[in-house]
Amino acid sequence: MWTELKAPSLAEMEVVAHDIFERLPKHFRDLCEGVIIRVDDFPTDEVLDEMGCESEFDLLGLFQGVGLPQQSFGDVARLPNMVWLYRRPILDYWAEHEESLGHIVRHVLIHEIGHHFGLSDDDMAAIEAQGE
Repeated sequence: MWTELKAPSLAEMEVVAHDIFERLPKHFRDLCEGVIIRVDDFPTDEVLDEMGCESEFDLLGLFQGVGLPQQSFGDVARLPNMVWLYRRPILDYWAEHEESLGHIVRHVLIHEIGHHFGLSDDDMAAIEAQGE
């Protein structure tokens, strides 16, 4: 049976990410209205440069947009807030660690959504501890 195992495709990883999102605490999900979750193989060169990454494998995920603490009612129309998960760096991390792929995707998803809310690392750890 192990000969049939393969790394998830982009589409499969996106399904995993959305499934994990649906299992996060409801109060957390409710605050995420309008946040779009996307999966790509790697970050763009512009993102890598902006984040000061040395390798395309350095970044597992990214929040792009205006976090809730920075938003105001007078804001002009802007692009939607997005959470990017980077499949190949996540798979590389998974291959090097003992954690399950689902645990890693959940961690990255919570961490990146946490940027949307301006949460501290302790706040994100508390959310991660819920529902595990």
